[in-house]
Amino acid sequence: MGKTLVIVESPAKAKTINKFLGTNYIVKSSFGHLRDLPKSKMGIDIENNFEPHYINNRAKTKVIKELKDNAKKTDSILFATDEDREGEAIAWHLSKILDVPEDQAKRIVFHEITKNAILDAIKNPRMIDMELVNAQQARRILDRLVGYELSPFLWKKVIKGLSAGRVQSVAVRLVVEKEKEIQNFKPQEYWNVEGLFEKEKIDFTAKLIKQDGKKIDKLTVENKKQADEISKDLKGEKYFVENIEEKQTKKNPLPPFTTSTLQQTANNRLGFSAKQTMRLAQQLYEGVDIGTDGSVGLITYMRTDSLNLSKEFLGNTTKYIKQELGEKYLAEKTRLFKSKSKNAQEAHEAIRPTHVEYAPEKIKNHLDKNQLKLYTLIWQRAIATQMAPAIMNKISLDIKTKTKEYVFRANGQSINFDGYLKIYTTSTKENILPNFEKGEDVNCKKMNIEQHFTEPPARYSDASLIKILEEYGVGRPSTYAPTLATIEARGYVKKNDQKRFEPNETAFMVIDILVKHFPQVVDYQFTAKMEDDLDKIAEGKQKWQPLIAEFYFPFKENLEKKYEEVKKLELDEKTDEICDKCGKPMIIKTGRFGKFLGCSGFPECKNIKSVPGTDKDKNGQPDSEQVQKLQEKFEGEVCEKCGTKMAVKVGRYGPFLACTAFPKCRNIKKIPKEDKKPEDK
Repeated sequence: MGKTLVIVESPAKAKTINKFLGTNYIVKSSFGHLRDLPKSKMGIDIENNFEPHYINNRAKTKVIKELKDNAKKTDSILFATDEDREGEAIAWHLSKILDVPEDQAKRIVFHEITKNAILDAIKNPRMIDMELVNAQQARRILDRLVGYELSPFLWKKVIKGLSAGRVQSVAVRLVVEKEKEIQNFKPQEYWNVEGLFEKEKIDFTAKLIKQDGKKIDKLTVENKKQADEISKDLKGEKYFVENIEEKQTKKNPLPPFTTSTLQQTANNRLGFSAKQTMRLAQQLYEGVDIGTDGSVGLITYMRTDSLNLSKEFLGNTTKYIKQELGEKYLAEKTRLFKSKSKNAQEAHEAIRPTHVEYAPEKIKNHLDKNQLKLYTLIWQRAIATQMAPAIMNKISLDIKTKTKEYVFRANGQSINFDGYLKIYTTSTKENILPNFEKGEDVNCKKMNIEQHFTEPPARYSDASLIKILEEYGVGRPSTYAPTLATIEARGYVKKNDQKRFEPNETAFMVIDILVKHFPQVVDYQFTAKMEDDLDKIAEGKQKWQPLIAEFYFPFKENLEKKYEEVKKLELDEKTDEICDKCGKPMIIKTGRFGKFLGCSGFPECKNIKSVPGTDKDKNGQPDSEQVQKLQEKFEGEVCEKCGTKMAVKVGRYGPFLACTAFPKCRNIKKIPKEDKKPEDK
């Protein structure tokens, strides 16, 4: 038997696979894509049915030579790239580089890097799936056409150096529109009325829910006057238990992870960005050295929207739960999950551990802290899917005044049986209430009234932005992380201290132009339909060239028209600031990353500064001199809501005063111009 060359994308994957194969196999890495569209030009022959012109990556000349040399020494080649469109395209590009005829190219696929999976794949090679390749090519060509045609338009009409993208621009639009909601938000005052009740030295609170038979909603008590009137009316009142409702509920485990839910949960629980999550998951999938067992692929393929779990995994999990936790923790029957996504075809299984026996505690010394955190999350979530539900006791206690028509409600919860929560903990918390009988008197220690204000919508985090993209059908599992990383890297958005996305001034301008003049490019439904059409190409139900043509020619015609119609935005603003280098007036200019002060004598004088009170300096930090002066000026300022010291902070719209007790107290104030007293924001 002659030797076989097996080609994968990464060295880590090659190392893991190599240990399963004998001396008749040579496993090599391509280190990702080896050829692509050129960077210096569009590389698409529009007149010739959108034929792409691919070139080899010059930086990988040595890798290409090594692969060609190994191909000559071996009798056959197996392309073992990842099991998705991108992996299929890499395999196809490799076949072209190595001059392997299409009908002779052998492709192997596997969902996990384990000995059984690899040996089974080698026994069952298939041809390269050109429908998957064409779906990837169509996406790449669409994105190239939009980027190369639309970006120069933005350079000419807005600012040089801007970029536009088919999916990235939709993501930026979502962030911009959320920011507009926040800017237009008007806080509404409301007051909570709560009683502090007590029995057998156990204190608990109950919230006012009814007055004179009418329901008290969140915004019913609008001001302090109303709250004080209720408090005064309740003075000296006696209370009794009007009603008790007790019920037992089952809390079932969540499905195993898909790409989207893993990114969202890792962001919410661990604070990982989508990009960081996918990088760590790739490492766990490709293989980690765990000591005597060598390099082991610890999880299944991490780009998937399937919820399937293999029979082998389900059997091993059942055995593990019985042995380690006991029969009572096992689900009554095997729990299967069905994906809500109509296009759940990227891979065969959900994300799960490849070996149930590799519990996080057992291999923790071989993983770095972030690998361990993510692996633990994946392992626990997958095992929990086959565990018994948690049993919760929920109590609702209605407390009424004896002589007046006021009703308060206290809610309690206790865990009767932890079930799957023993493995996969959630935010479920116990709130134990004292035992009461219906009609029993209740002692009220005091009545509390508390002022609140409605809060603006929260800005998007990695998790919530991925969730909304998925809900709209924009993008697919492999695109979420790179899309979020791109819009941040290109300066349209930044992450604030709470790791949430904020757009800059340029993002507002670009999205306004795109929405007005190129609505299809940033239309949610249109972009989602395009994703569905790409799926149809992958399924062999649609040809890729007609899809490109249907989009491109109307887009191009509109673009040429807009070059004539749209005038260049006048972004420069005059100021009284004088350049300290040449004495000429400074003007406020807008660049890719927002506003800055630039000398009007440019290009002879290239002096620039941050805009006082609004923007940040060149290192991305607030103007320290200005902040220091404001700190001194407002040194004695205290929060009128909680009495804690106030501090000067710098936000998107300049300096402001914020309570240092945040997040317990969220009070903020504007810093006024001149010497006026600070006003509530």
